[in-house]
Amino acid sequence: MEALKTVRDPEIPINLVDLGLIYSFLVRQDGLVHIEMTLTSPACPVAGSLPGQVRHIVSLVPGVSIVLVDLVWEPPWTQKRMTMEAKLEFGLL
Repeated sequence: MEALKTVRDPEIPINLVDLGLIYSFLVRQDGLVHIEMTLTSPACPVAGSLPGQVRHIVSLVPGVSIVLVDLVWEPPWTQKRMTMEAKLEFGLL
């Protein structure tokens, strides 16, 4: 998760974890990592590249052998998924 905190949404300069875009994160003992993530909108211009960036960043973590990233749309992302820190940074509080 710490590696994912280094990846920022290019339109909203907040990391993916604090934005609430990471829905699930599973790490198996054999080093396989499975991530389900979403984007702020299905029309997001980085829909084609952001999952690959996530895959790459997580693959650099020692002990990780395979990274699978699934882009999901259910449940839809809302600002309610953001951490309190992200809401403060974005001026929502």
